[in-house]
Amino acid sequence: MSISKIDKSNTKWSFAFWLVQLIGWGGVSYLGYLFSPTEGGWRDSSYFAFAIWAGLFIGLFATGLLRAYLKRNVLLDKFDSKELKKVVGAIIIATIIYAGLSYGTGFLKGYFDLEKVEVPKMYENLGLGFVIFNSFMTIFVWTIFYMSVKIAFKLNANRLERAELNATIRQAQLNTLKGQINPHFMFNSLNNIRGLMLEDVDKSRDMLTKLSEMLRYSLTKNDVNAIALEEELEMIDNYISLSKIQFEDRLEFVQEIAPETLKTSIPPMTIQLLVENAAKHGISNLKDGGIIKLTTKHVDDHLEIEVNNTGKLKIDSKSTQLGLKNIKQRLRLLYGERASFSLEEMGNEVLAKIKIPLT
Repeated sequence: MSISKIDKSNTKWSFAFWLVQLIGWGGVSYLGYLFSPTEGGWRDSSYFAFAIWAGLFIGLFATGLLRAYLKRNVLLDKFDSKELKKVVGAIIIATIIYAGLSYGTGFLKGYFDLEKVEVPKMYENLGLGFVIFNSFMTIFVWTIFYMSVKIAFKLNANRLERAELNATIRQAQLNTLKGQINPHFMFNSLNNIRGLMLEDVDKSRDMLTKLSEMLRYSLTKNDVNAIALEEELEMIDNYISLSKIQFEDRLEFVQEIAPETLKTSIPPMTIQLLVENAAKHGISNLKDGGIIKLTTKHVDDHLEIEVNNTGKLKIDSKSTQLGLKNIKQRLRLLYGERASFSLEEMGNEVLAKIKIPLT
């Protein structure tokens, strides 16, 4: 996490700590009042009122020191027997401070107070031993609660930090994948233009116009992870027009687009890569050409995109399969296991299918 976020988190944690401290020790003092004996004017004496307020401030002081020590010296990231010894030692010292201050202030108050109050027999009999035991249990319970909350905050902070780191890494990977699309697309398109340049200037000019429109689309959508399907279809139309100048009558393109899918979000240039792959590895290898069919539909809670092309599934051993790998990686980074991509041969056709979750 950034330094500013860490500072804000620490400020919130400190504020929450002292708020809980006040509420907690105030509650302990109130319980002491509720369960104290009433005989002999004990509850109404200045000694008792002093004991209640002294207990509140002594508790805040002792556990404040304990917290400062634990925060500075105990490492939660590698908690072992050595760290445990530090915690136990801190509890013992805090107990001594708490018990000493409680007994000492009470003794001094009683010694110098001229007010004669009948001290309940239970307090006379328990004495210093009770004060020490009560102090130890109080500090021990406080430490367990504090360490539990501290560990919970630490785990949550680690979870948020990991999530932020993963998001950063994921975005960097996506940007890298997007950067791979443009060179791949430009190479194929410019290759087509070069082949027609000396044969037909008008067709070359038309092809350059289509190419510039596609490049503009590619550049403007390079910073987003999702676009509406209808935007992608506009670029597909440009690509098919561009390809038909090369393939002429050898390429037939058919679309079956369900109207309800037009506003569905998809990763940009995903369908374009499938159509381009179908043209490059399918139609271009057939003497008589073939058909590329694009189908979109909603099935349950997914968007299904299918690209069929005439031909066989033959992958050149020298091929990097960059386009297909790109699609798989982007789907995995954006949707995890909820999306899928498959490529298979069915009779005399090759079917590429993508499933994208709608929510």
